[in-house]
Amino acid sequence: MADAVTSTTLLDSDRLAIIQLTNTSDGTGESAVVKVDVSALQPNNFGKACTGVRLAKIVYSTFGMSAKLLWVATTDTICWDLNENYTDSEDFTEFGGIVNTAGTGKTGDIALTTTGHASGDSYVIVLTVIKDYAA
Repeated sequence: MADAVTSTTLLDSDRLAIIQLTNTSDGTGESAVVKVDVSALQPNNFGKACTGVRLAKIVYSTFGMSAKLLWVATTDTICWDLNENYTDSEDFTEFGGIVNTAGTGKTGDIALTTTGHASGDSYVIVLTVIKDYAA
């Protein structure tokens, strides 16, 4: 069996994407699962494909597990930690969002890994990202 997970795109506009993530764990957990796939986001009004995102806002609630958001690359880098048994919101729009700091093999995607998960643990996460396009 596997964790029961969903990933729902609430908004995908020229500038922003908002994605709601849920997980009810059976104890399996998630390991570097891509949650924001920039190649799946809509192109802008000029037909340019999204090449990356900046993390603008996070609203989340975790029960019994923690999660790490990761910038996907040859060696993933941490984007943000979501604490166990915690509900919070973070807004990074004042400075334009958290930029992708991944190095070699950077894809522009965001992945998620859970830690400390057991059967019945859960999370709900809403990510707002600012879309970037190649020049």
